[in-house]
Amino acid sequence: MNTDVARQVSVLRETVARLHGELTRYALVAWTAGNVSARVPGQDLMVIKPSGVDYDALTADTMVVCDLNGTVVDGDGAPSSDTAAHAYVYRAMPEVGGVVHTHSSYATAWAARGESIPCWLTAQADEFGGEIPVGPFALIGGDDIGKGIVSTLSGHRSPAVLMRNHGVFTIGRDARAAVKAAVMCEDVARTAHLARALGQPLPMAQADISSLHDRYQNVYGQRPAPG
Repeated sequence: MNTDVARQVSVLRETVARLHGELTRYALVAWTAGNVSARVPGQDLMVIKPSGVDYDALTADTMVVCDLNGTVVDGDGAPSSDTAAHAYVYRAMPEVGGVVHTHSSYATAWAARGESIPCWLTAQADEFGGEIPVGPFALIGGDDIGKGIVSTLSGHRSPAVLMRNHGVFTIGRDARAAVKAAVMCEDVARTAHLARALGQPLPMAQADISSLHDRYQNVYGQRPAPG
């Protein structure tokens, strides 16, 4: 690993360790479940959480570096049990720079029903561009979860998928964007559940959903000054 790559890996170790704190901050995980990973830009490498380690014990030094086949390149611990799924996503979707997995309660309840989350909210239109889809059931440990994520999200505007009977996987241009999608997915899932418990939520026109998504993705927030 040359000096430039080592520097990138060092920064991502810090970033990925810190972002795991966002999963606990927003109550998206319990005990040692869940994980965040980040692709090393320009390299067939990723940084991911170690398996079964308490969140309070996660540091930059405990993060594990793997290649995109899931083989450990650097690190003392075993990588997350979801490493193969993350690696498959990175191999199949070169635009993805971060992957997150949670079992957040409301979103996972929709996954347990095998039900996508319809787009009833402007906030959902903004972040997800429509429904949050359901992916197929798959066992942990091999490529099947990754294949399900990729087949469901390819060509879809949503950065989140509810893997049936399992939980949430999100993708992003970097690890922070994937964590944001996981936070927003749970927020939307909770509100959609409450709305449906009160009655039949009102649908939104597809043209309005697309307009909201375009505004949020391309206009909202701070933009670099021209020139």
